[in-house]
Amino acid sequence: QVQLVESGGGLVQAGGSLRLSCAASGSIFSINAMGWYRQAPGKQRELVALITSNGYYTNYADSVKGRFTISRDNAKNTVLLQMNSLKPEDTAVYYCYAQRVRSTDWGQGTQVTVSS
Repeated sequence: QVQLVESGGGLVQAGGSLRLSCAASGSIFSINAMGWYRQAPGKQRELVALITSNGYYTNYADSVKGRFTISRDNAKNTVLLQMNSLKPEDTAVYYCYAQRVRSTDWGQGTQVTVSS
């Protein structure tokens, strides 16, 4: 099992920036990819960004391309999500996840609120 601890959420004005961090521990050798989902009130959870364990492949939701950047610090077993040019529609709870061969582990979620 993998334990995930998120940090970095908060309240920011539109146009501002935040950086989310997700620290992994436990069976990290079994992780194939990590990333972030988000869920806004009344909406389905959606994939925001992912990065493979070797860092060679990344993918982003169309709504965040050019504004968000996902990266990893393997020395710290951490995945980062740099969010720039934030919009009110980015307001959601952001969940870090770790994809393994047969299962997915989730963080507890961190709130991001963007005021207009």
